[in-house]
Parts: sequence; C-alpha cells; structure tokens
Amino acid sequence: MSQLLECVPNFSEGRDPAVIRLITDEIQSVEGVKLLNVDPGKATNRTVVTMVGAPEAVLEAAFRAIKKAGEVIDMSRHHGEHPRMGATDVCPLIPVAGLTMEQTAAYAVRLAERVGRELNLPVYLYEAAQPNPARRNLSVIRAGEYEGFAKKITLPEWAPDHGPAVFDAKRGATVIGARDFLVAYNVNLNTTSTRRANAVAFDVREAGRPKKDAAGKVVKDAAGKPLTLPGTLKCVKAIGWFIEEYGIAQVSINLTNLSVTPLHVAFDEVCRAADARGLRVTGSELVGLIPLQSLLDAGRYFLRKQKRSVGVAEKELVRLAVRSLGLDELSPFKPEERVIEYVLRDASAGRLVQMDLRAFAEETASESPAPGGGSISAYLGALGAALGTMVANLSSHKPSWDERWEEFSDWAVKGQRLKDELLALVDEDTVAFSRIMTAFGLPKGSEAEKAARTAEIQAATRVATEVPFRVMQVSAEALPLALAMVEKGNPNSISDAGVGALSACAAVRGAYLNVRINAKGLTDREFADRLVREGAAIEQRALELERQTLAAVVATMSTG
Repeated sequence: MSQLLECVPNFSEGRDPAVIRLITDEIQSVEGVKLLNVDPGKATNRTVVTMVGAPEAVLEAAFRAIKKAGEVIDMSRHHGEHPRMGATDVCPLIPVAGLTMEQTAAYAVRLAERVGRELNLPVYLYEAAQPNPARRNLSVIRAGEYEGFAKKITLPEWAPDHGPAVFDAKRGATVIGARDFLVAYNVNLNTTSTRRANAVAFDVREAGRPKKDAAGKVVKDAAGKPLTLPGTLKCVKAIGWFIEEYGIAQVSINLTNLSVTPLHVAFDEVCRAADARGLRVTGSELVGLIPLQSLLDAGRYFLRKQKRSVGVAEKELVRLAVRSLGLDELSPFKPEERVIEYVLRDASAGRLVQMDLRAFAEETASESPAPGGGSISAYLGALGAALGTMVANLSSHKPSWDERWEEFSDWAVKGQRLKDELLALVDEDTVAFSRIMTAFGLPKGSEAEKAARTAEIQAATRVATEVPFRVMQVSAEALPLALAMVEKGNPNSISDAGVGALSACAAVRGAYLNVRINAKGLTDREFADRLVREGAAIEQRALELERQTLAAVVATMSTG
C-alpha cells in the first residue's frame, strides 16, 4: 500500500463493551481498514481506537464510527476522569506512509466538513488542520469541557469550523485534526493524591505552572497575562489524576514529538520529579499503540545506564523496555498487540525464518526446489554474524574488562544489524526464486504475451541475481567482526569467533555460486558481468579474512 493513514478516535464510553462494539463494528465494516487496537478505560470512561488503511477507506470508517457514537452515547449522562466534550471527543489523523502532513490535514478538513454537513454536528479543527493558531491546541478547544460547552459555542470566537453553532446535549461536539504520532502514556505513583500527581505533572510538562509570588498570587506581565514557570520536558503535555479502578494516582502524559522527548526520557524525568516530592514511580501504562523504535530506544537506554552491551536482539530490547518502564504493572503488556509494526506485520512474511531448526531442515530436504542454496547461504551468514555478536557481548561483560564495554557493544550492534539483514535475505532469496518460476509459467501464445513473459523472466532473474549478491556483501561484513573478536575479544570464545568466520565465508562463496548461475540467464550483459566481477573480488577478500582469522585462532590456541 503506497499510502497509509492512521486514525485514533477517542470515544466517550469505556465501560459498556456492547456500546464499544457497536462503534468498532462500523469501522470493521469498511474494506481496506484494519482495526489495530481497542483500549477502553473504566475510570476515564473513554475508549481509544486505532485503525489504519488507505486514506479514503479510513475517512469512511471514521465517519461511520462518529455517526454511530453519536447514536449510542449520551453525553448528558457521561462522567469520567478524562477531559471530554463529545461522544467522539477527538479524531486525529496521522500520516504513516506515503503522506505528507499537508495531505493529512486536507483529509482531516474533508472529514470535518462531511461530519458537520451530513451529521449536523459541531466540529472543530485542531493541530495541522486548523489555520487559526489560537485554536490549534486541543486543550484550548476543549477548555470548559462538555459542561461548559452550551455557553462556549454561542461565543463568536468559538463558532465551530463546520456544522451548526448549536449545543447538542446528547452528542456534544467533536474535534478533528491532523498531527504527528502521539503517545498517550500514564506513569503510576505510590499515592492516591491527585494534587501531588498534578504537582509532578506541572514539574515536567512543557507548559509548566503559573508563576506565583510569596503570597501565593499569580504573577502577571504588563499586559495582565499570567506568567508561567516552564516544566522540564519539551513537547510534553501532562496532568495528574486518580484512577479508582487501580486505586492509584497517575501522571497522564501526551508525548507529542518522540524525537524531542522519547518515552524513556519522560519516564526517568517523572521518576526524578516524583522522588523530589517524596513519591515513588511504581510503573507505567501505554494507551493505544506505540512505534517499535520507541521501545528499542528505551531498551538501549536502560542497557547503557547499566554499562552493558546494547547489541542484543530486538526481542530482548523490547522485553527490557517493558520491564524497566513497568509497562506490565497494571495489566499484561503484549508487544504483538501494542507495537504498531507487529500488529501490521504480514503473517506470511518471513515464513522460513519463523520455522524451528528441524522444520527448516526438513523443508530444505523436501523435493521442493526452495529453499535452496541461496537461502542456506543467507542463513549461514546470519549464523556467522550471530557468533561474532555473541563473542562481542560476552567480552563486554567479562570481569575486569568493564571499561571496554562500549568497544564491544559497538561491535555487537554491528553484528545484530548484519544478522537481521541476512535473516531477511533467507526469505527474500526464496521469494525471488518463486518469482522466476511464476514468470516461466506465464502464457506465451501471442507475440504480446511472449514479450511480456520474456520481460518478466528477465526482471525476476535480475532480482534473483541481486539478492545473493547482497548476501555476499553483508556476509563479508561479518568477517572483520569475527577477526576482531579473535584478536581482541574474550580469549575463552575464540573458537566461536573462528566458526563464525567459517560460516560467513561459506555464505559468501555459496551466494557467489547463485550469482554466477543466475547472471548467465540475463540479457543485460553489462549488469551481469559487473556483478560476477565484483562478486569475485568479494569472495577473494572473504577468503583472505577467513585465513587470517583461523591463523589467529590457531596461534592463540598454541600459545595458550
């Protein structure tokens, strides 16, 4: 899908599963939209829904959900901890792939106009969709909440952007906009005091708190505007509240720009601010989904604080982040359901690398021509990189080598990168081979069909040559890692590094066989000859590095 749009509507119902299901059923009725997550909260009486898909499909699903929410939710009876002003309180659109923020804002305006016109509902635009800077901030639009909205909507400066300027007692109003990826994140405190949780929130949020004089009065500037003392974190909104469901107070945070203030930075800063006020952070919770990179960055951050190698597997980084942030304190945290990339992951992707060792070997030994030598070469390379990475990690933890942990961590990070790319190439090689087989099965009756068949065979063969060539390149990069670990790493593991070198070199040589045989079928001889020529040079360098590594292993063993 070339364009991918995310929508995260917040509905003012978090306690009645039947009502929530009526809304989410509307979303799932739209083809081309995937419902990623439904996150109800009893105390907030609010459900955050995450969906993603092609832009037009997402707009249709959002419209149907807003319509249904207005039918099944009665705001005149609604109570909850979270600020709100309507049955569909807020409906942001977020660009995920192939979309600019300007395009996303245009989609938000289209949705708002349709909701206002067809549903006769007051709609406000916010963030990138709102042309008026004074009305871009959601908290400013929502100030006064549902209870104050009957009066607010009559003010000329608060006429809705779309729909009638009339208070709707049942449905309230909604806010539709376009924004960057926002993470809703709550940090748990060992207190029941909302006032103390608010104090911590004011310490860290960018807006801070009103500045007061010695008498406790708010200080104002010459124009009569209250002065503020800014908090410590940029791009952070926060308030404190008490959650009766859990019996604790939380600092409820919106992280509006993860590149400025990442998840782990916000967590540690709340820990610091809480500790300064005699409080303790006991854990945290995420609302909705989170990008994988946020958890990987958090995992590496906590490893660095321990002066441990960050070159560990993705799964381990995620596990460490979850434990360090206490994301599973209030309920189980399942990465496969909460990480956006995992939820979107195609179940058929990476079929081979998801097999266990026995199944992979048996699949290779079957009468099917794939996986074949190309996939096996990629897997050999992955094992070679993995062995080098293992030695680097062991070396970073070696007693008396504490001051060298970063040196070996850097090697381990490189090894993990090589291993991950080679594992992906295991399946890519088989996919490339399957494409060739499919191309040979195309019809060849008419001249046009023959031409199309020939063109597809050539395109598929080109890919089938490029994939093993990439296996050669990446596997060759694992050889300097193996040599470095023999020369500098933990001496107890030099044989492991030696086996890593043997595996990586075998991967290079095996992949080169595939490059040469597939290149023979290409009519673009300049391209084919170049890959064969460059492949020969890679093979020679790999053989020399293998020789050096094994010589170093033997020499160390002899002197040991």
